[in-house]
Amino acid sequence: MILLSSCGKVDLYEKHVSIPGHAWSGEFKPVFDFEVTDSAADYQLFFLIRHNDKYNYSNIFFNLYSQTPGDSSLRKAPFEITLATDSKGWLGSGLDDIYEHRHPLTNFVRLRPGKYHFELEQIMREDPLQHVLSVGLRLEKTK
Repeated sequence: MILLSSCGKVDLYEKHVSIPGHAWSGEFKPVFDFEVTDSAADYQLFFLIRHNDKYNYSNIFFNLYSQTPGDSSLRKAPFEITLATDSKGWLGSGLDDIYEHRHPLTNFVRLRPGKYHFELEQIMREDPLQHVLSVGLRLEKTK
């Protein structure tokens, strides 16, 4: 768990999961668990991905499975995230041939106190999805 203060944001949680062999199989679902205690604050959830410049696509499709406090089952939400455009190239920050993206999945929302569980599943046509180094989630709290 990371606790920092900067520009009105507090980073509550950030976790990257390395992708074995840099080839993300649809069967490999990284897991993220964290606890929220402040129900009066606003939060924003981000999707994180690191890939190298050999990644073949300008986007990524994935499912985000979530289980919130009091829920007995996982909910599935599909996402498409743009990683590059023809005019700008890769949209994330890059160092050498590695690119990192942080994309918001939610607007500022209030969360109930309790334990949260998330899973990521890539749903691209290419399986395993090559040249993905890691994926993750980040939760920020607005002061």
